[in-house]
Amino acid sequence: MAWYAYCLTEHQTLPNGTRTRRPFLLEGVQGVNGAAVLSYPSGEFAVIVSEYDPAAGELDQKAAIEHARVVSTCFRSSTVLPFKFGTIFDSDDALRQAVRVNRRTFGMSVARLRGKSEMHIKLVVRDGSLREAMMDVELPDTVGGDYLSKLRVKASRERERQTKARALSVQVHKLFNPLEEEVSCKKVAPEGMLIDIAHLIDSKSVEKYQNRYSTATKQLKNCEVAISGPWPPYHFLPGKLRTVAGNS
Repeated sequence: MAWYAYCLTEHQTLPNGTRTRRPFLLEGVQGVNGAAVLSYPSGEFAVIVSEYDPAAGELDQKAAIEHARVVSTCFRSSTVLPFKFGTIFDSDDALRQAVRVNRRTFGMSVARLRGKSEMHIKLVVRDGSLREAMMDVELPDTVGGDYLSKLRVKASRERERQTKARALSVQVHKLFNPLEEEVSCKKVAPEGMLIDIAHLIDSKSVEKYQNRYSTATKQLKNCEVAISGPWPPYHFLPGKLRTVAGNS
């Protein structure tokens, strides 16, 4: 039996409220390709899964949305460690082995993330002073003086963008005061820069966090600000949790 895995959670927080050695159905939850969703117990943990037929074809965007919906449903009532979309265990043994060899890491991660939520802030920066820094520099095909000159310009513009992104992320950090954060930055057209910030916060402070939005929009000049959440803690998992699988 192959299993499609959505996330790992604490067994005691699930609806049946009892310890069992057999997978049991989670009522009212629909998984990838409309499959039933089950809790597969393993000691103090449970892996949220659906039966999976490898011959069913490739997983598509609809399946990704269904995966996220299951994780979000479980997150409403318990701490979850989301698995990467497309994580499939070939057999019961493969699933149990994955939990067994990572039990210590799972335990530490659940303890660290218990009662925590992830919030997202997207900043689109359209600052006139960055207009030149946003322009692409095409490197010539041949190596020489022109190549080195344009390479220096390209590096200088990248540093300027990163400096601006760091300054804004520091400002955002002071405004929202998260427990942890992860920041990424990329160019967007036309002549703009997208700063994507994930914040880990205490779930009890979500409303307080959201109330700081109006202050942020006033203080972050030349920025379009969008806030979303709370979400499961996708950005705050140990790296090894993203690769645990039989096949994926």
